[in-house]
Amino acid sequence: MFKRLHSIVRDYFGVSHKEARGFIGLLILTIVCLLTPFVYRFLSDRKPVDTSIADQRKLDSLVRLMQAEDVKQPQTGRRFDNDKTTLEHFSEPKLFSFDPNTISVTGWQQLGLPRWLAERIEKYRNKGGQFRKKEDLLRIYDFPPELYEQLEPYITLTDKRASETSGRALTDNKSLATGHEQSAFTERTERKERVARPVLQPFDINTADTSQLIALKGIGATLAGRIIKFRDALGGFVSPDQFHDIYGLDSLGLTQLLTFGKIRSSVRKIPVNTATVDELDRHPFLSRRQAQVIVTYREQHGAYTSAESLKPIRILDAKTIEKLAPYLEF
Repeated sequence: MFKRLHSIVRDYFGVSHKEARGFIGLLILTIVCLLTPFVYRFLSDRKPVDTSIADQRKLDSLVRLMQAEDVKQPQTGRRFDNDKTTLEHFSEPKLFSFDPNTISVTGWQQLGLPRWLAERIEKYRNKGGQFRKKEDLLRIYDFPPELYEQLEPYITLTDKRASETSGRALTDNKSLATGHEQSAFTERTERKERVARPVLQPFDINTADTSQLIALKGIGATLAGRIIKFRDALGGFVSPDQFHDIYGLDSLGLTQLLTFGKIRSSVRKIPVNTATVDELDRHPFLSRRQAQVIVTYREQHGAYTSAESLKPIRILDAKTIEKLAPYLEF
């Protein structure tokens, strides 16, 4: 019976002889652990706890004391407090106008956010992330949509361009006060800067370096390095939809990348019929376990001919195969 079960496991999961034996052993151990509580309850002789008369009298006296305290307390206030849950009592939000780019962790907590979520937003900002639209708050992982709808009327985003413009206007006014020569000099300097500033042109995202990415609005040095690292791990982008998977890319950076980042060169492919487990495991779409099963199945059933030949591997779902197919060479 054990040999028959062993062969069924090997054929069904496409694993080696040792892995099938380990799986069966783990399955038996799991069943034993699950059945142990039931066997213990069946075999053990559980006797009801006998409450003595003295203990019963103490409990009755405590109940009478609690009832007396309830009568003394005002009923209106108690009814109001009992209607609230513990979470509502301690986490009732205090709504006020705020800028999500500058508010502190304590301020987020006053608005009703738990501390762990407030610290996650703070970490996102420290890494260069910015909220340019109100909807960008929903890009924070686990941010509750219901709370966003409650906070949305109180969100006030500072327009940096407007502040810069007002600052330049103030500088121009001071320049006029000092004389016409200083004003003319300032105008000539600004004109030269406008002429010297390069005009952004679309570029190949699969061959771009960090300097080209930093030139885009909303993308700094840290985010540019993250984009390059993600691209190299993939072997290149095959679709602009993959830009959405880049961690920390806000709406402005995403719009800039979709506008100027074009896919003009082919991706680096993995020879799936000769690749080792380590080579397959380096790809972001595959786990170590999936890479091992792909190699084991290839050794047992022969070379793969197309993406369709990966479908019998049950550990790979259809979505994973679809995303992985452009990066495999058969």
